[in-house]
Amino acid sequence: MKAVVQKDMTRSLTIKAPAKINLFLKVLKRRSDGYHEIVSLMQKVELFDVLHLSRGGDTIELSAPGSGLPEDQGNLVCKAAHAFFEATGEKKGIKIVMEKNIPVAAGLGGGSSDAAAVVKGLNFLLDTGLKQEGLMQIAGPLGADVSFFIQECSAAIATGIGDCLNAVEPSNEFWFLLVNPGFGLSTKWVYENLPLTFGPNPYILARIRKMQGNLQAANPRLFEELGNDLEVVSIKRFPEIGDIKNELKEGGAVVSLMSGSGPTVFGLFAGKEDAQRSFLQLGKKYGEKVFLVRPYIP
Repeated sequence: MKAVVQKDMTRSLTIKAPAKINLFLKVLKRRSDGYHEIVSLMQKVELFDVLHLSRGGDTIELSAPGSGLPEDQGNLVCKAAHAFFEATGEKKGIKIVMEKNIPVAAGLGGGSSDAAAVVKGLNFLLDTGLKQEGLMQIAGPLGADVSFFIQECSAAIATGIGDCLNAVEPSNEFWFLLVNPGFGLSTKWVYENLPLTFGPNPYILARIRKMQGNLQAANPRLFEELGNDLEVVSIKRFPEIGDIKNELKEGGAVVSLMSGSGPTVFGLFAGKEDAQRSFLQLGKKYGEKVFLVRPYIP
């Protein structure tokens, strides 16, 4: 588990939880159970929340100072810890302090990554010896993105409702500039308002299948061609998302798309120089909500 920062024998653990971006996201159909079938390429990036786990007490205690997030079962981190103890039969007693650096409700998977970090962290800290299959059984009911963060991969093609994952070799040549406009968006609301007036494109889906073995072989302009189908909802509600996309392209981004259900927008840059120049420019407007990151390679 390479995201571990440090471990103090069997009493405490500090672990990093990376963000992710969706390099493309196609919505194929709505299922009878209300969920949506998708195809997406998810890439972990070097923007991290930091979680400090320490044994003690006989309950699950969460502190997330300054985040404004709930610190009870309304937080996915607490649900993940509860699910772990239920699955393993281990005695409850964990204190979690969470440092939030990933914007909340931003399309970057921060909550899911935090939940996965807790599941992996407890397995390591309590020495329960669960392999990935066992961790995935705990993570699955918590959400599709949680399963992605459980896996020790950098990038994966997600299908089904996002729960069927096929790891791909990432490219570490890119730089990503993430711009968050400073407000949140509910994933549930975005999907509920998605007009499914389009159908699967066999040509595009065939191109996706070709890239499944090796992301490095894919032309990054394909990501923009595939796009993010959720943008039609999010940009209609918040036109500034489209403005950020344009600003990133003007700054030299090869690709500029919204990540997940938004509102964060990423620009993919082929070189560091253009990325840094755009980072400085957009930082003047959006302040601390601009992040220059590389792909995260576990």
